Amino acid sequence: MDKIAKTEDQWREELAPDQYAVLRQQATEPPFTGRYVDTKEPGVYRCAGCQAELFRSDDKFDSGSGWPSFTDAAVADVVELRTDTSHGMVRTEAVCAKCGGHLGHVFDDGPRDKGGMRYCINSCALTLESGETSA
Repeated sequence: MDKIAKTEDQWREELAPDQYAVLRQQATEPPFTGRYVDTKEPGVYRCAGCQAELFRSDDKFDSGSGWPSFTDAAVADVVELRTDTSHGMVRTEAVCAKCGGHLGHVFDDGPRDKGGMRYCINSCALTLESGETSA
C-alpha cells in the first residue's frame, strides 16, 4: 500500500477541524455524538483523510460504547495497530495504514462469535460510501 505523505498544513487545509483533531492529533469525539454511531445503512466506511477502505457495514455492531464499532477491518493490513500509553492507560490504537490518521482504539470485548475484537472508531475519521458491502 502506498503511503500518503502531507504536511500538517496540508492536512489542516483539507480536513474539517474535528477531523483534523481526531485524525492528526489523536483526539476523541464525545460519545454518542458521531454521525455513524447508530447508522445501519449498508456500505463501506472509508478513511476521511485518504478514502482508503477501512470497514464494511456487515462488520458493524452496536457495542453501546457511543462510537461506531466493528469486528474487523475490511482489508488485511489497512488498519495498523499501535501501542498507545497516553492518559495513563495501555491501549491499542487503530491507525489508517495509508495516511497514518488516528481512527480510534481496538479492544478485545467484541462479539465472541466474530473473533472478540471491537474496533471502536471515531465517526469523523470515517466517510460512508453507501451501497454493497461485498469485496
